[in-house]
Amino acid sequence: MQFELLDSFSIPADPAKANEDAFGAEPEAAVVLDGATWVGEEMLLPGPSDAAWIAHFGARRLMAHMRDGDAPQSALRHALADAEKSYAGLRRRPPKETFEIPFASMMFVAPDDNGFNAFWFGDCAALVARPDASAEVIGEAFDKRAAEARRVKMLAEAKGLAPAAGMSRAEYLPHLRAARNKVNSSNGDWLFSPDTHAVDHVSQCHVEAPAGTLVLLSTDGFLALASDYQAYDAGGLLRAVEQKGLQALGVELRALEEGDAEGRRFARLKKSDDATAVLLRLS
Repeated sequence: MQFELLDSFSIPADPAKANEDAFGAEPEAAVVLDGATWVGEEMLLPGPSDAAWIAHFGARRLMAHMRDGDAPQSALRHALADAEKSYAGLRRRPPKETFEIPFASMMFVAPDDNGFNAFWFGDCAALVARPDASAEVIGEAFDKRAAEARRVKMLAEAKGLAPAAGMSRAEYLPHLRAARNKVNSSNGDWLFSPDTHAVDHVSQCHVEAPAGTLVLLSTDGFLALASDYQAYDAGGLLRAVEQKGLQALGVELRALEEGDAEGRRFARLKKSDDATAVLLRLS
């Protein structure tokens, strides 16, 4: 089988800043990546954003290796190796601590004869709707988003600040950097990064699905409609995408965020996040 691209959507949190999400979609594979917001003092790479670099570079290289005929896990290994080599050549200096390394969450899918294989890092997700069946969620995005909301709420209360001021407030930075320093280690989660070893820690599964199955790939910024704001459940979000289209749901998303700009109702570190989604059909 192969993927048919039905709709795609990617918008930055702030139109004046770089979009740190990226996606790619081909008949043989599709991916969304979400660059982790920078918590360092200076960017180490040329361009507007190290997080945008890792997301867009990763999407391009994954799709290139899949077009070249790589098996999915080999494509991931090669894309990580490409990132490792390019990062070493482009950076102004080696990172002093792990929090200075660019990381990205990822959901990467590739069809086969019986459905598709899914590979993921972090809190990107795939929502699956088989013909005449309920929705299935691939990945741990809902659990991770709920855990993050609890942490943000506790941190905001301890600091006496509005939750959504987090990424721009000095009071939050020590906590954010300490958490980021655990990434790609035995004490933390693994993410897409300039580190070939990450391939050995990717989460993966095979999803059995017939032709006609819909697959929605989403970064956490778009998934927030269901995971954070409870405007939909997983099945409802898929139906809304079918009925309204991704652009219309993007308008809904930004309206919900604007209505809770400080994050006091829905605890989160930023008022808005980059939001990306890709709707596919197995055919």
